[in-house]
Amino acid sequence: MRATMLYGAGDVRVEEVPDPTLREPTDALVRVLRSCICGSDLWPYGSMPATEQGRRIGHEFLGVIEDIGSDVSGLAVGDLVVAPFVWADNTCDFCAQGLQTSCRHGGQWGVPGVDGGQGEAVRVPQAQGTLVKLPVAEDSALLSSLLTLSDVFCTGHHAAVTAGVGPRTTVTVIGDGAVGLSAVLAAKRLGAERILLMGRHKDRTDLGREFGATDVVAERGAEGVERVRELTGGDGTHTVLECVGTRQAIEMSIAAVRDGGVIGRVGAPQYTEAPMDFGTVMRNITLTGGVAPARAYIEELMPDILDGTIEPGRVFDRTVSLDEVPDGYRAMAGREALKVLIRP
Repeated sequence: MRATMLYGAGDVRVEEVPDPTLREPTDALVRVLRSCICGSDLWPYGSMPATEQGRRIGHEFLGVIEDIGSDVSGLAVGDLVVAPFVWADNTCDFCAQGLQTSCRHGGQWGVPGVDGGQGEAVRVPQAQGTLVKLPVAEDSALLSSLLTLSDVFCTGHHAAVTAGVGPRTTVTVIGDGAVGLSAVLAAKRLGAERILLMGRHKDRTDLGREFGATDVVAERGAEGVERVRELTGGDGTHTVLECVGTRQAIEMSIAAVRDGGVIGRVGAPQYTEAPMDFGTVMRNITLTGGVAPARAYIEELMPDILDGTIEPGRVFDRTVSLDEVPDGYRAMAGREALKVLIRP
C-alpha cells in the first residue's frame, strides 16, 4: 500500500510500504477514507533532521474496518469508524478517568511498529477501546466534520473545558489556525458570553466570526494584549485558550487573562519555560490544558455534528489525494491553506 513518509525538514514522500496485517487479537485493520495534515505535523516538517529511512506520519483518520481480531467485540468488518489521535484500551485506570492519552497500554500513531494515519490503511492496536463507530454512510457529507473528532475539534474543546468556559464566561482565543477556530466553536457551544479571537488572517478570522467570535484582535504582543484589555474594561477575559504553542502566545495569554482567570493551553509547546513568576502567582492565575484525550469527548460531541448544530469540518479549506500530500504540506507551511483534508 502507499503511505506518507517524512524524511526530514521539507522532505515528505508518498511511498510503497508493507500492507498492514493483524498482529494481535486486539487489532483491527482500517481502510482509510479520510485523513488530514495537523498543524503539529508542521513542527517536524519544519525542523526534523534528515534521515535515510524516514518515518510514518499522520494521526487523524477515519475509515472502514476491513479485518478484525478475535478479541475485539462491539465492532465488525464493514463498520465506519473514527480513530482518536492516540490509541488506548479505554479500560485502564487512566482511561476510566477520561485520560486516554495516558493509557497504560496505549500509544501514538506513526512510531516504529505502528502505522501513520496518512496512508491507505492502518493497523489499529487496542481497536475495541480506540475506534468509535460512526452512524453514517461512506459517502456522507458529514465525514469532514466527523474527522475533526479525531483531534482538532476535540483539542479546541479540551482547551475550553479545562479553562472552565461556560455561560457568562468571557474568552480570548489566541491563534486563528484550525485549533484556534475549533476552540472558538467549542467556546460558543459551551455558552460563552463573549469570544475574542486573536488572529490576523482575514479569511480565517471571518470563519471565526461565523463560528461564534464576537470580536477579532489583529494586533500581536503588547499591542494585542492592550486591545483585549480595552475591549474588557481593562480587566482581560475570564479565560484564555492558547492554541499556538509559542513562547509569545503563552506570554500573551498570561497578560490577557483576568486576575483569578484560567488559561487552557493546548498549542503544542515549542518552548521549555513559561513565565509563571511571583507576579503571576499574585494574580491567582491558573495554567491548565494539555494534550486532549479525544476519546473521552467523541461520543459527547458527535450528536451535534450529526444533527448539523455545528460544522467543525469547515476548517478544511483544501482537499488533496494521497499523491498530493507533499503539496498539502507545502501549502499549510506557507499559510496557503488552513487545514488540508486527504482523500486516499
